[in-house]
Amino acid sequence: MYDKGAILPMFYLPPVEYFVQLNKHKTNFLIENEEHFVKQTYRNRTHIYSPDGVLALTVPVIKGANGHTNIKDVKISYDFKWQRLHWLSLQNCYRRSAYFEFYEDEFAPFYEMHHEYLFDFNDKLLRLLLKLTKIKAEINYTNDYLPVYPDREDFRRNIDHRKESQFIQKPYFQLFEERQGSLNNLSIVDLLFNHGPQALSYL
Repeated sequence: MYDKGAILPMFYLPPVEYFVQLNKHKTNFLIENEEHFVKQTYRNRTHIYSPDGVLALTVPVIKGANGHTNIKDVKISYDFKWQRLHWLSLQNCYRRSAYFEFYEDEFAPFYEMHHEYLFDFNDKLLRLLLKLTKIKAEINYTNDYLPVYPDREDFRRNIDHRKESQFIQKPYFQLFEERQGSLNNLSIVDLLFNHGPQALSYL
């Protein structure tokens, strides 16, 4: 079947929907790296499953990053210890999951070392996630910003927690589902920590 390809934004620990599309288009996708930064999106936030329901984790950026700042120029702020908060949150939410201990040494360095640019931080995490999910894909980037890609599926604005998602997700076991039920389209780490190597067959 012909794959017309896709264009995807660069997200922080992207949601399951992102990886469904990435796996679908793994031989023919581009990562957008010429767009302007969009605040309050998955570009610097992710959603995980806590005992109380959805928990949003946000990577703070240096003030001044706005709709006119190129995504590659957005710098991470370290004014407060967000890395410690994110790592403690991941540990508290997933320590009892089947595969957290299997993967934690891979993720821990991202919450210890400082990365200057958000895009580079997300890029390294994405490469790790591709390795752990065993999706065989080569990352290619856009060379220019194009508002429309008539020959590709465009997910730059479609995968957005502020909009009602059209993504229909098959349920999978989640650690706190007895308390809160099945939660849709959380970070890929929710699937990975709960299902480990089976994540790829789910995707």
